Amino acid sequence: MATTPLTQLTAGMPLLVDGDRLVTVPPALADAFQPGDRLLVVAGSGDLLHIPAAEREVAAAAVGRAASAFAQMGAVSDAAITAFYAAFAARLADDAVWAAIAAANAADVARAQERGRSTTRLLASDKLRADMISGLQQWQAAPSQRGRVLEAHRHQGWTVQQVTAPLGVVGFVFEGRPNVFADATGVLRGGNTVVFRIGSDALGTARAIVAAALDPALAAAGLPAGAASLVDSASHAAGWAMFSDRRLALAVARGSGRAVAQLGSVARQAGVAVSLHGTGGAWLLVDASADPQRLEAVIYHSLDRKVCNTLNTLSLPADRIAELLPVVLAALERAGQRRGHGYRLHLAAGGEGALPAALFDRQVLVRRAGGEVVEPLLDILPVDQLSREWEWEETPELSLVVVPDLDTAIELYNCYSPQFVASLLTQSEAAFERFYALTNAPFVGDGFTRWVDGQYALNRPELGLSNWEAGRLFARGGILSGDGVYTVRTVVRQSDHDLHR
Repeated sequence: MATTPLTQLTAGMPLLVDGDRLVTVPPALADAFQPGDRLLVVAGSGDLLHIPAAEREVAAAAVGRAASAFAQMGAVSDAAITAFYAAFAARLADDAVWAAIAAANAADVARAQERGRSTTRLLASDKLRADMISGLQQWQAAPSQRGRVLEAHRHQGWTVQQVTAPLGVVGFVFEGRPNVFADATGVLRGGNTVVFRIGSDALGTARAIVAAALDPALAAAGLPAGAASLVDSASHAAGWAMFSDRRLALAVARGSGRAVAQLGSVARQAGVAVSLHGTGGAWLLVDASADPQRLEAVIYHSLDRKVCNTLNTLSLPADRIAELLPVVLAALERAGQRRGHGYRLHLAAGGEGALPAALFDRQVLVRRAGGEVVEPLLDILPVDQLSREWEWEETPELSLVVVPDLDTAIELYNCYSPQFVASLLTQSEAAFERFYALTNAPFVGDGFTRWVDGQYALNRPELGLSNWEAGRLFARGGILSGDGVYTVRTVVRQSDHDLHR
């Protein structure tokens, strides 16, 4: 069947979605579309994504550089890859180099604040710098995964081996967190290459890291230019273009919510495998045997800052609410004071009678991305909103649900959570085993929730964490690290030249 290039759109033009629905082109999109642009109709949502030709070219060029570099990586030694990590870490440790990066980051932070944007993950602090250096040093010390023999079968006159091999070009989209450079470049350890786009808030910082540290480290180690390639664009359209490029072997998206799901749909439509980090927010379930002192410690240490594995939802047993609620409130108060603020609590509907009436009348000063505002300390949350992840700045925020028993808490988790992090506080091993068996979570624990991190838990910087909202993962864990990105080749060595079937 002959096809005709799309050169214009008209307002009201019908477009088919999923084979049985129609969406129409809005006037603004019709006016903006130019010859050479691309339109993606996203399956499921029916979103219409406009990719201007310029953004498509920027993304294609970056993917092209990474693809060209991958074609050369087979001849790059493991020692050269090790030297790259050493050089990258050394440049980040150089105060003169870091001064240039910090200046670019300060400008990014100032622009984000002017726009009322969150900067909690954007700031290139001393700790972030140390974590980046540590992550690169971990990759420097890590063994190569190339050529690892997974299994071997010896036959009469011939041998078959299953051997790990590089997967290809990995596309990586992440939010405004500069430290993920160490995570993204982890795929080079196994002979892959990476092309990445960072959120617009951190683009200046990313450019500075590439110019002052990343590209010089690639050159010093003798790795091909473009082995780690930045899509230099602030437009979301560049990310859509990158994820729809069939030259990618894997598309990884970090962030949360609808934007990540949309990126995943774009990649899947293009036939590209995906690893998504969608909605975060950890759940802590408390059973009737829980120790109050331990409960306070777990809550406090799970609310040090807002990231994906921060405690988001807490379930308490109704028959111990009088004893445990003061412990919870004390932990929340401590967590808020640590950051110079109070806390916010959202109570699932149906639990109103379990909490003191005075809590409903209190107000608290809350730090939001746009500034400080006065809000109720406590409000009522519909039960189906237990799925909501609270994105707080300096004021810890938590959903609370009162349950009659542990099985009810597990049912709520499986129904409303992102199926990500689940922790159970109990003194009963039988209760923990039941919790483990029935809870649909890839990350399960019995204490604080912030352990869910590749670098912290496994000593390997992560590309991303995957929840189970879209189903369980095939043949891998929820922590995707650079050394987990590989394929398997089958190699036969024949010693009997007269083999015949």
